[in-house]
Amino acid sequence: MFGAVVPRSDHRHGNVAAMASLILMGDPRVAEVPAEDCGEKLVDSRELSLATDPDENPQNPLYFLLRASVAERLLKAEEQLPTGIRLLLVEGYRPYEQQAFYFNRRKQRLMDAEPELSESGAHMAASEFVSPPDIAPHVSGAAVDLTLIDAQRMRLDMGTAIDARPEDCDQACYFAAKNISQEARQNRHVLASAMHAAGFVNYPTEWWHWSYGDRYWALLTGRSQAIYGAARVS
Repeated sequence: MFGAVVPRSDHRHGNVAAMASLILMGDPRVAEVPAEDCGEKLVDSRELSLATDPDENPQNPLYFLLRASVAERLLKAEEQLPTGIRLLLVEGYRPYEQQAFYFNRRKQRLMDAEPELSESGAHMAASEFVSPPDIAPHVSGAAVDLTLIDAQRMRLDMGTAIDARPEDCDQACYFAAKNISQEARQNRHVLASAMHAAGFVNYPTEWWHWSYGDRYWALLTGRSQAIYGAARVS
């Protein structure tokens, strides 16, 4: 439906054709989508029988918070999975300040590595892996980072670890990556089928990142506005 500006074509972005078909979080069209927050509360996903991993994000003690409708949709997604397979929520809500730190760190590292990179180019390139804080789905409580587990809580092969950086895995973190095993590809499609059925959209550079109700979701689904803006925990 839309295309994204490709900020670079170095060894990290060798698959230019694939990159050109993506909309990155740094695309101005994402920020242009208005967000009229509906006022929905954040809920504790641990109280809704969702599997979580408190050891995955010790730096974010609020990882388990989600907008109520997002949590409900996760439960619906889990119902779509094959018997014995469950979702494992690794991170939901992320405070604005933490998101800003991650984004600015990523952006600075890219500029340090490529001094010729412009400010706007660095902004776009950083958004391949970390969303700008002002539009970040995690900051709104609308996004989830998750994977699949079996009945023994063992993680299924998804091709890469969650939060694998594109440059460290030859872009195998991209949902549609070809350089992963057949088993991992099948597991990703199982995940996608369940999440799409529940109304989520994927961020295509990260197989684990899904959202509902945020600006990125609104843009991809043709909505006139997002239903969630930034959330604050008092």
